[in-house]
Amino acid sequence: MEKETVFIGSDHAGFEYKEAIKKMLAEAGYRVEDVGTHSSESVDYPDYAHPVAQAVEEGKAHRGILICGSGNGVCITANKHAKVRAALCWNEEIARLARQHNDANVICLPARFVSLEEAKAMVKTFLTTGFEGGRHERRVNKIACA
Repeated sequence: MEKETVFIGSDHAGFEYKEAIKKMLAEAGYRVEDVGTHSSESVDYPDYAHPVAQAVEEGKAHRGILICGSGNGVCITANKHAKVRAALCWNEEIARLARQHNDANVICLPARFVSLEEAKAMVKTFLTTGFEGGRHERRVNKIACA
């Protein structure tokens, strides 16, 4: 049975991880939309972060995955979108808490600072962990500026 739609994007530093994660997700039954980049040639991360964030914001994607060298650039960019809660994750526990406590809908990965296996484990955890709600929902509801 087909799972949710996930949009994925990266800059050149995250290209190899994006390709491996995309394959892992497709094999797990997710519908994966790759917004690029499509090579390891130098590009500007906002060109890929915005389409992923926009897809999440518009409800075209269940979740988003963004990858760059540090994870910071794509995270900052994605969080400019009103309905996006992008979380920079560097281990599985942070990925789990981003979902459980913050209802994050985009995971941002630092390709230069985590192994591919760690990145894959974080994505799996992020996609399969639910939001706890309760006191966390009250807090999440206070995030938006408008």
